[in-house]
Amino acid sequence: MGWVPALSAASATRIHKLEELPLTLTKLLSSFGLAYVCYCGCLFLFQRHLIFPRRWIEAPQETPSTSEIEKLWVATSFGKVESWYLPRRANSKETPGPTVIFAHGNGELIDIWPDEFQKLAGRGFGVLLVEYPGYGRSEGQPSQGSITETLVAAYDRLVARPDVDPSKIVLFGRSLGGGAVCALAARRPSAAMVLMSAFTSLRPFARRYLAPSFLLRSPFDNLETVRRYTGPVLVVHGTKDSVVPYDHGVALHRAAKTGRLLSYESDHNDCPPDWDDFFEELERFLRESGVIETEIGVM
Repeated sequence: MGWVPALSAASATRIHKLEELPLTLTKLLSSFGLAYVCYCGCLFLFQRHLIFPRRWIEAPQETPSTSEIEKLWVATSFGKVESWYLPRRANSKETPGPTVIFAHGNGELIDIWPDEFQKLAGRGFGVLLVEYPGYGRSEGQPSQGSITETLVAAYDRLVARPDVDPSKIVLFGRSLGGGAVCALAARRPSAAMVLMSAFTSLRPFARRYLAPSFLLRSPFDNLETVRRYTGPVLVVHGTKDSVVPYDHGVALHRAAKTGRLLSYESDHNDCPPDWDDFFEELERFLRESGVIETEIGVM
């Protein structure tokens, strides 16, 4: 037999450590995996609070009392949801005319919007501001499903009005509202759609937080809806948007069969920088798209 030299104590220790290395790596990977599963679980459980931060918004105790706002309550399967109708200031309110359905961002209420949209009413458009379930004074819980049900019910009630032309309904969504009106566009006809500071989908935001997108219960896949939409789409986006990157607006515009990309050098919450100028652009877009006539009875 050959002679085998004895191992030194130091060599034996090194070999022992090498033998333990796979076990140590396995423990580390298991710990990391468990932590990641817990992280994803927390995101799954609390995603509603992240996407719909309604608890952070203080609901006004009183709503504006003005003859220029008609307060409506939309009946849904989960309760009543508030909406405000701003009638168009035209030569004849009895004559059916164009109407805008507006859906706001996730950190807002309809209460902040009448002042801006009265300007659009002054241009001859009716405006319906629709609240989200669980926001403000409305009942229910916000989700893609409940918001879609609310928008559909509000739409059906709106087009039954004698002063609304069902063939001239314009869907207008800002930020999260882009997802709301896209969901409505997939279920009800409309003449045009306006997407302001809107995202292609919430799935990229899940990946931004290193979470698998299939965990999203309200993905709002706007890009797919825009691809199928046959009407004109006006995409409005700030080139400096730090919440929903400008690339989302570019992608939505490219997906539209017909439409226009209106860019502003602004961030998420200051787009557009001037609402009067924007409403002029909106009216021009709708006129060039054949949605409205040259004159719509503005006072």
